[in-house]
Amino acid sequence: MSHLGLALGGGGARGLAHIGVLKVLEREHIQLQAITGCSMGSIVGGLYAYYGNAKKVEEIIHDILHSPLIKKLGLEALSEEQETSSPKNYFEQFFDFISVRLQAVKALGRTSYFDEETTEKIFEIIPDVPIEELPVPFSAIATDLVSGNEINFDKGSLRQAIRASSAIPGVFPPVEIDDYLLVDGSASESVPAGRVREIGADRVLAVDVTRDIKIFKEPQNILEVLLRTEDITSFHLSKIRLKEADLVIHPKVKEYSWVDFDRTDVIIAEGEIATLENIEEIKKLAHRNSYLLELEQYLKRLTS
Repeated sequence: MSHLGLALGGGGARGLAHIGVLKVLEREHIQLQAITGCSMGSIVGGLYAYYGNAKKVEEIIHDILHSPLIKKLGLEALSEEQETSSPKNYFEQFFDFISVRLQAVKALGRTSYFDEETTEKIFEIIPDVPIEELPVPFSAIATDLVSGNEINFDKGSLRQAIRASSAIPGVFPPVEIDDYLLVDGSASESVPAGRVREIGADRVLAVDVTRDIKIFKEPQNILEVLLRTEDITSFHLSKIRLKEADLVIHPKVKEYSWVDFDRTDVIIAEGEIATLENIEEIKKLAHRNSYLLELEQYLKRLTS
């Protein structure tokens, strides 16, 4: 019996393309035997592993993005498309931003813009259930700040694992689990193509939503500098990690910023389009003879 695993990468709003991928796989009756996610990929993948319904995941994500809490956070202020014609100079605009939008003045004594209480409220959308009891085997990738190791959570609290995997450095506070101090999995793993095999997959479909680093606008504030460096790291890391996948699909979302949540519908649609364009290859992968696939994977490792 084949065991198709799905590896979902990070990318903030770009990661919402994963919903479109899941919608098409569901319509085409392509069964998933394992899902591993990183950052936004862990949110979408974890919700799907719990509910088993892509439309339900889409509705949950839509509800949280349009909730009063998210609107209050003012994430749209981080978008690169914001007006820059304000008569205020850069420093005036910046301090307006951190005081009104994110209250970052208070955060100067913390490890992140969002405090623990706000972060807890944001991640309440994630069911607090044991990962090992999910209908679909699932794991979430996070990075341990202490050891620098990549941690693949395949048991324990789903909410905590996803929160750790999504803890964007400087934006959300690190998460303490056992002896780990954890941040976003993208710090060590852009697309977890290899790690999904650890939870039972013998063939891997990966979804790459890393940003095209050729798209460059000069950073306007400290956060944009941090995010630009993360884009560069993820881009180069993904080139290595994606070699571990049997098939990779690339939704056309690489030009979007991680905070372009106002383009959610377009991004999800791009995930659907990319999956439909590759649907015959995906079906072949899902049904390929296991021994033949193992030989192909061996030859691929020899030539990579």
